[in-house]
Amino acid sequence: MPPLHPAPPPASSFLRWTEQERLASLQTALKDWVPGQDLWIFGYGSLIWRPEFDFIEQRAASLQGYHRSLCLWSRINRGTPEIPGLVFGLEQSGACQGMVFKIPSQNVEQTFDAVWKREMGTGAYLPRWLNCETQQGAVAAMAFVIDQNGPAYVKQPPEDDLVDIICRAHGTYGSCFDYVTQTAVSLKAAGICDEQLANLTERLIQQRQHHTHHAQQQQQQQQQ
Repeated sequence: MPPLHPAPPPASSFLRWTEQERLASLQTALKDWVPGQDLWIFGYGSLIWRPEFDFIEQRAASLQGYHRSLCLWSRINRGTPEIPGLVFGLEQSGACQGMVFKIPSQNVEQTFDAVWKREMGTGAYLPRWLNCETQQGAVAAMAFVIDQNGPAYVKQPPEDDLVDIICRAHGTYGSCFDYVTQTAVSLKAAGICDEQLANLTERLIQQRQHHTHHAQQQQQQQQQ
């Protein structure tokens, strides 16, 4: 198997946060929350198509100053320590189209605890309250920005390398291929245009079809 480019950091650098670290981060994020106040969460990747929490309102939203990027090595959810995948993070510069979800006040603590377990298991993100523009007006929403100083961060690789990494990785939540393509499908269904992701998805599907066709040919040859 050829090496990954760029090479991921050694598996020994992968560490899970302790429960104390996770709870401390969550408490910091909610330190200004007042009981009875509804809160918003900004989704730009899998939260769009699998939020796994109840919400009372959903809006298309634009976040200025950040863009969606496959910049985080995934060693559990969409990969393994030996063959990591890549998942999305928010990087500074540009703009990102996504969705904001309104969490009712009575569910805030429970919902944010579940989201922290899902997104902050390794502390790879920097939780930030950011202003998101919607057709109904701006809202302050919790967004997960990549920690560029963290060991799992990587500047999004060139497309050829992305295709190779995504097609080979598989983790506890499924394949990296499904993660990326489902995000692209969900964005398109929501009327959100991400041309770079759409082009990447087309390449991924072509690669999958090519590999399937090649495997079928080999099977036919072995049966002859």
